[in-house]
Amino acid sequence: MKSTIPPKLSIVFLNYNRLTETRYTLSQISKLLDNRQDIEVIAVDNGSTDGTSSFLKQQTDWVNTIFLTHNTGIAGYNAGFKQAKGDYILVLDDDSHPVDNTTIERIIQCLDTRLDVGVVACRIETTKGQQINTWHLPKHDEPGVSMAFVGCGFAIRRDLFEKIGWYPADFFLYQNEMEVAIRVMHHQYKIYYDPCCRVVHRESPKGRTSWRQVYYPTRNTIWLIRRYFPFPIASYLIASRLFFGFIRASQSLELNWYYRAVIDAFFKPIEPQVLPLNLRQKLSSFWKQNSIFHHLFGRL
Repeated sequence: MKSTIPPKLSIVFLNYNRLTETRYTLSQISKLLDNRQDIEVIAVDNGSTDGTSSFLKQQTDWVNTIFLTHNTGIAGYNAGFKQAKGDYILVLDDDSHPVDNTTIERIIQCLDTRLDVGVVACRIETTKGQQINTWHLPKHDEPGVSMAFVGCGFAIRRDLFEKIGWYPADFFLYQNEMEVAIRVMHHQYKIYYDPCCRVVHRESPKGRTSWRQVYYPTRNTIWLIRRYFPFPIASYLIASRLFFGFIRASQSLELNWYYRAVIDAFFKPIEPQVLPLNLRQKLSSFWKQNSIFHHLFGRL
């Protein structure tokens, strides 16, 4: 049953045509809510047509669900974020879930006691408990300041998230985490990685089509570089990203989508917000990930 007590934490996740995953995610979340009145659950359905919306309508006694008419990509999350009443928001995918209540407790404790921390980045792991390595998080699986976080498992202060404008709606998919991470640091908050905050990402392949993995990373990364990096650094990073995008497009036979990504990457007006040197230095992993030199010479 929904609590009448104002929540401390809001769990928000987005659903789109993955009914089996949504069922499993909610079953795992429900186990965390036993004897807890300080957590609310918000599900946003992005116009699913596979029965997901019908299933969610049956969970209204304990899940607040927002039904959108069509797939808006990561912008759908924003509808849930705006409705959240918790001091903090735990963001999940429809195919991810916290391992246990320890994760919830540590997130709340960290954000309650560390006023310099704006985001808690969770350890992302497989169903077998193995760490999923990603350049967004520290290489060493130890607690500490992180450059970024992974979108399927992180917590953020609600007021900070609102201040930075939630997720960038025009990104649709991919690199939205980096946009948020940069804005969090720009507001003088830290992103703290806690490997004891564990989130399982089941990595459902449904919806992860090859054209999307060409178009959105190419376009959105160039948008980020154009906004935050100065010339001539931006020119080098953009050239590198164009090269990486072309290679991926050639391998997946999606050159048409690569061409569209390039056109859209440069024709969109971008207001430069060049970051000061001290903030750019914190983005070293982003730099390396988008640098031909670092890829060719194994400096990642």
